[in-house]
Amino acid sequence: MTSVNVALIGVGNCVSSLVQGVEYYRDGTAPGLLNPVCDGYAISQVRFTAAFDVDRAKLGLDLADAIWAPPNNARRFADVPRLGVEVMDGILADGVGADSAERIDAAGAATLDQVVAHLTETGTHVVVNFLPTGAQRAAELYAEAALAAGCAFVNCMPAVLARSPHWSARFAAAGLPLLGDDLKSSFGATLVHRAVVDALTASGVLIGDGYQLLGGGNMDFVNLQDAGRMKGKRDTKGAGAGAPVHVGAQYLPFLDDRKLAYIWVEGEGFGGSPVEVEVRMCVEDSPSAAGNTLDAVRHAKAAMDRGHGGLLPEVSRVLMKAV
Repeated sequence: MTSVNVALIGVGNCVSSLVQGVEYYRDGTAPGLLNPVCDGYAISQVRFTAAFDVDRAKLGLDLADAIWAPPNNARRFADVPRLGVEVMDGILADGVGADSAERIDAAGAATLDQVVAHLTETGTHVVVNFLPTGAQRAAELYAEAALAAGCAFVNCMPAVLARSPHWSARFAAAGLPLLGDDLKSSFGATLVHRAVVDALTASGVLIGDGYQLLGGGNMDFVNLQDAGRMKGKRDTKGAGAGAPVHVGAQYLPFLDDRKLAYIWVEGEGFGGSPVEVEVRMCVEDSPSAAGNTLDAVRHAKAAMDRGHGGLLPEVSRVLMKAV
């Protein structure tokens, strides 16, 4: 049976939920999974072949063990057997912000050539980027490695890759699929915000301002306390909201991997009457990202099978915040 061989860049909470999800949905019968089969591939055909991180606490561990290493705090919903995938030292570049550096012991001595060699040796088809927001240079280096190793690239973070004519042209020239930028959660604040805006617009309401106030207790929120890194998240949130939106993020350690979101939209209705909608939602952050990631890697592999390279715009518009 043909497999979808996946390399993971960054072994954080999202990867924890993704790896657990492949085990949890191996037979495709449990609830909560939108697409047991996607573009011809079942969940059971997704296989992890490589993983890179820069946290010394995770390096050298089997991927099945590394997903539980602190500061990861994603919810455990599946027992993952040993996978035979060792977490390798990655490329540091700008992958660790000042706030995050206080919480991990960073290595990151790998070279581009070493990453390319490992991707090639492991027969990887699709590279998935889960580097922190703001790691533009590191994301570009891994995209370079994917091109050199003949792999598709799925950019789940706000780094500008799929939106870049330079990178989309390079992947098209190589005949390799590119998806991005910044993964949508299957049920997250951006989706709900957009649904509110769409419902109001469909009723003739002229949309005014809006905001998303977000709180969470995982490393993503630690990273977003850096104003410069938060800018990338604001850019993609704005692109996905469908209306003006102000975004704030606060690290609240007691929430662990839960995300608390307050969404507010104002508008002008019939006769100039004011309209306001306010929504409060709380979800487990990382599991909400895993389903769309599974769809993304299967679409990428299917596109490779068909010989389609470059940006996959239709798939990216469904699964990503900014295209």
